[in-house]
Amino acid sequence: MFKLPDLPYAYEALEPTVSADTLHFHHDKHHAAYVNALNGLLPEGDKRPLEAVIREAGPGKVFNNAAQAWNHAFFWDAMTPDKPAPGAELSAAIAEAFGDLAGLKDKFVAEGVGHFGSGWVWLAVEGGALKVLSTHDADDTLTKPGVTPLLVCDLWEHAYYLDYQNNRKGFLEAWFDALPNWSLADRQFAAAKGQGAVWAYPEPA
Repeated sequence: MFKLPDLPYAYEALEPTVSADTLHFHHDKHHAAYVNALNGLLPEGDKRPLEAVIREAGPGKVFNNAAQAWNHAFFWDAMTPDKPAPGAELSAAIAEAFGDLAGLKDKFVAEGVGHFGSGWVWLAVEGGALKVLSTHDADDTLTKPGVTPLLVCDLWEHAYYLDYQNNRKGFLEAWFDALPNWSLADRQFAAAKGQGAVWAYPEPA
Protein backbone atom coordinates (compact mmCIF):
# COMPACT_ATOMS: atom_id res chain seq x y z
CA MET A 1 0.00 0.00 0.00
CA PHE A 2 1.10 3.52 -0.75
CA LYS A 3 1.19 6.12 1.99
CA LEU A 4 0.31 9.79 1.83
CA PRO A 5 3.67 11.59 2.13
CA ASP A 6 3.89 14.31 4.74
CA LEU A 7 4.36 17.84 3.51
CA PRO A 8 8.06 18.84 3.57
CA TYR A 9 7.19 22.04 5.47
CA ALA A 10 4.61 23.34 7.92
CA TYR A 11 1.12 24.08 6.61
CA GLU A 12 1.60 27.82 7.08
CA ALA A 13 5.12 27.89 5.60
CA LEU A 14 4.02 28.93 2.10
CA GLU A 15 1.87 31.86 3.19
CA PRO A 16 0.84 34.31 1.88
CA THR A 17 1.20 32.68 -1.56
CA VAL A 18 -0.56 29.47 -0.53
CA SER A 19 -2.55 29.51 2.70
CA ALA A 20 -2.52 26.90 5.43
CA ASP A 21 -6.24 26.37 4.77
CA THR A 22 -5.51 25.50 1.14
CA LEU A 23 -2.74 23.07 2.09
CA HIS A 24 -4.89 21.33 4.70
CA PHE A 25 -7.69 20.98 2.16
CA HIS A 26 -5.46 20.10 -0.80
CA HIS A 27 -3.05 17.69 0.91
CA ASP A 28 -5.20 16.18 3.65
CA LYS A 29 -8.36 15.76 1.54
CA HIS A 30 -7.62 15.74 -2.20
CA HIS A 31 -4.21 14.06 -2.20
CA ALA A 32 -5.24 11.61 0.49
CA ALA A 33 -8.33 10.65 -1.50
CA TYR A 34 -6.23 9.72 -4.54
CA VAL A 35 -3.86 7.59 -2.44
CA ASN A 36 -6.71 5.82 -0.64
CA ALA A 37 -8.59 5.18 -3.88
CA LEU A 38 -5.47 3.79 -5.55
CA ASN A 39 -4.79 1.41 -2.67
CA GLY A 40 -8.33 0.08 -3.05
CA LEU A 41 -7.79 -0.59 -6.75
CA LEU A 42 -4.47 -2.44 -6.62
CA PRO A 43 -4.09 -6.17 -6.00
CA GLU A 44 -3.13 -7.14 -2.46
CA GLY A 45 0.63 -7.44 -2.12
CA ASP A 46 1.40 -5.30 -5.17
CA LYS A 47 4.90 -3.94 -4.51
CA ARG A 48 5.48 -2.07 -7.76
CA PRO A 49 6.84 1.47 -7.49
CA LEU A 50 4.21 4.08 -8.21
CA GLU A 51 6.05 5.08 -11.38
CA ALA A 52 5.64 1.54 -12.71
CA VAL A 53 1.96 1.48 -11.80
CA ILE A 54 1.42 4.69 -13.78
CA ARG A 55 3.33 3.54 -16.85
CA GLU A 56 1.63 0.13 -16.93
CA ALA A 57 -1.93 1.14 -16.05
CA GLY A 58 -3.46 2.35 -19.28
CA PRO A 59 -6.47 4.70 -19.25
CA GLY A 60 -8.87 4.40 -16.34
CA LYS A 61 -9.23 4.64 -12.59
CA VAL A 62 -5.88 3.11 -11.67
CA PHE A 63 -3.99 5.53 -13.89
CA ASN A 64 -6.01 8.54 -12.77
CA ASN A 65 -5.51 7.93 -9.08
CA ALA A 66 -1.90 6.77 -9.36
CA ALA A 67 -0.86 9.72 -11.51
CA GLN A 68 -2.65 12.20 -9.28
CA ALA A 69 -0.97 10.71 -6.21
CA TRP A 70 2.42 11.08 -7.92
CA ASN A 71 1.73 14.56 -9.31
CA HIS A 72 0.71 15.93 -5.94
CA ALA A 73 3.71 14.48 -4.12
CA PHE A 74 6.05 15.98 -6.71
CA PHE A 75 4.15 19.28 -6.46
CA TRP A 76 4.73 19.49 -2.69
CA ASP A 77 8.45 18.96 -3.19
CA ALA A 78 8.50 21.43 -6.09
CA MET A 79 7.65 24.19 -3.60
CA THR A 80 9.72 25.61 -0.77
CA PRO A 81 9.58 28.67 1.47
CA ASP A 82 13.38 28.98 1.29
CA LYS A 83 13.57 30.89 -2.02
CA PRO A 84 16.65 29.24 -3.54
CA ALA A 85 17.99 30.40 -6.91
CA PRO A 86 18.68 28.15 -9.89
CA GLY A 87 22.22 26.78 -10.01
CA ALA A 88 24.73 27.78 -12.65
CA GLU A 89 24.02 24.96 -15.14
CA LEU A 90 20.27 25.31 -14.90
CA SER A 91 20.54 29.10 -15.13
CA ALA A 92 22.50 28.73 -18.36
CA ALA A 93 19.86 26.38 -19.77
CA ILE A 94 17.10 28.81 -18.78
CA ALA A 95 18.94 31.63 -20.53
CA GLU A 96 19.36 29.54 -23.66
CA ALA A 97 15.72 28.46 -23.80
CA PHE A 98 13.88 31.52 -22.50
CA GLY A 99 16.33 34.42 -22.41
CA ASP A 100 16.23 34.75 -18.63
CA LEU A 101 14.16 33.81 -15.59
CA ALA A 102 11.60 36.49 -16.43
CA GLY A 103 11.19 34.95 -19.88
CA LEU A 104 10.63 31.54 -18.30
CA LYS A 105 8.04 33.02 -15.96
CA ASP A 106 6.18 34.57 -18.90
CA LYS A 107 6.14 31.24 -20.75
CA PHE A 108 5.18 29.24 -17.66
CA VAL A 109 2.33 31.55 -16.68
CA ALA A 110 1.04 31.80 -20.26
CA GLU A 111 1.03 28.00 -20.62
CA GLY A 112 -0.86 27.60 -17.37
CA VAL A 113 -3.38 30.33 -18.09
CA GLY A 114 -3.97 29.03 -21.61
CA HIS A 115 -4.57 25.46 -20.46
CA PHE A 116 -8.27 24.68 -20.73
CA GLY A 117 -9.72 22.94 -17.71
CA SER A 118 -7.85 21.00 -15.05
CA GLY A 119 -4.27 19.81 -15.28
CA TRP A 120 -0.66 20.67 -14.56
CA VAL A 121 1.99 23.03 -15.96
CA TRP A 122 5.56 21.73 -16.00
CA LEU A 123 9.10 22.90 -16.48
CA ALA A 124 10.85 19.86 -17.93
CA VAL A 125 13.93 18.83 -19.84
CA GLU A 126 13.95 16.76 -23.02
CA GLY A 127 17.06 16.02 -25.02
CA GLY A 128 19.05 18.36 -22.82
CA ALA A 129 16.80 21.34 -23.57
CA LEU A 130 14.25 22.96 -21.31
CA LYS A 131 10.60 23.15 -22.25
CA VAL A 132 7.36 24.29 -20.66
CA LEU A 133 4.34 22.06 -21.21
CA SER A 134 0.95 21.36 -19.70
CA THR A 135 -0.89 18.08 -19.22
CA HIS A 136 -4.62 17.47 -18.87
CA ASP A 137 -6.34 16.11 -15.78
CA ALA A 138 -4.12 13.41 -14.20
CA ASP A 139 -1.64 13.08 -17.07
CA ASP A 140 2.01 13.77 -16.28
CA THR A 141 5.51 13.56 -17.72
CA LEU A 142 5.86 9.86 -16.84
CA THR A 143 3.80 9.10 -19.95
CA LYS A 144 6.31 10.99 -22.13
CA PRO A 145 9.53 9.03 -22.76
CA GLY A 146 12.70 11.07 -22.44
CA VAL A 147 11.03 13.91 -20.53
CA THR A 148 12.22 14.70 -16.98
CA PRO A 149 10.16 17.11 -14.84
CA LEU A 150 12.00 19.86 -12.99
CA LEU A 151 9.05 21.76 -11.48
CA VAL A 152 5.26 21.57 -11.61
CA CYS A 153 2.33 23.74 -10.60
CA ASP A 154 -1.20 22.43 -10.08
CA LEU A 155 -3.87 23.94 -12.35
CA TRP A 156 -6.85 22.22 -10.73
CA GLU A 157 -9.10 24.82 -9.09
CA HIS A 158 -8.75 23.24 -5.65
CA ALA A 159 -5.09 24.32 -5.74
CA TYR A 160 -5.90 28.01 -5.69
CA TYR A 161 -9.61 28.75 -5.39
CA LEU A 162 -9.66 29.41 -1.63
CA ASP A 163 -6.86 31.97 -1.99
CA TYR A 164 -7.34 33.39 -5.50
CA GLN A 165 -10.93 32.46 -6.44
CA ASN A 166 -10.92 32.14 -10.26
CA ASN A 167 -7.73 34.18 -10.78
CA ARG A 168 -5.47 31.43 -12.12
CA LYS A 169 -3.04 33.96 -13.61
CA GLY A 170 -2.61 35.73 -10.28
CA PHE A 171 -1.94 32.40 -8.59
CA LEU A 172 0.63 31.33 -11.17
CA GLU A 173 2.45 34.67 -11.08
CA ALA A 174 2.61 34.69 -7.28
CA TRP A 175 3.63 31.02 -7.23
CA PHE A 176 6.48 31.48 -9.69
CA ASP A 177 7.84 34.51 -7.84
CA ALA A 178 7.81 32.93 -4.38
CA LEU A 179 7.70 29.15 -4.25
CA PRO A 180 9.67 27.18 -6.91
CA ASN A 181 12.14 24.75 -5.38
CA TRP A 182 15.08 25.45 -7.65
CA SER A 183 17.23 23.06 -5.60
CA LEU A 184 14.94 20.22 -6.67
CA ALA A 185 15.00 21.51 -10.24
CA ASP A 186 18.82 21.51 -10.16
CA ARG A 187 18.87 17.88 -9.00
CA GLN A 188 16.35 16.84 -11.61
CA PHE A 189 18.29 18.66 -14.34
CA ALA A 190 21.46 16.82 -13.29
CA ALA A 191 19.59 13.50 -13.17
CA ALA A 192 18.32 14.05 -16.72
CA LYS A 193 21.98 14.12 -17.75
CA GLY A 194 22.74 10.90 -15.90
CA GLN A 195 24.11 12.57 -12.77
CA GLY A 196 22.09 11.05 -9.95
CA ALA A 197 18.62 9.58 -9.65
CA VAL A 198 15.39 11.27 -10.61
CA TRP A 199 12.77 12.06 -7.98
CA ALA A 200 10.58 9.10 -7.05
CA TYR A 201 7.46 8.56 -4.95
CA PRO A 202 8.09 6.72 -1.64
CA GLU A 203 8.09 2.95 -2.07
CA PRO A 204 4.91 1.07 -1.10
CA ALA A 205 4.78 -0.37 2.41
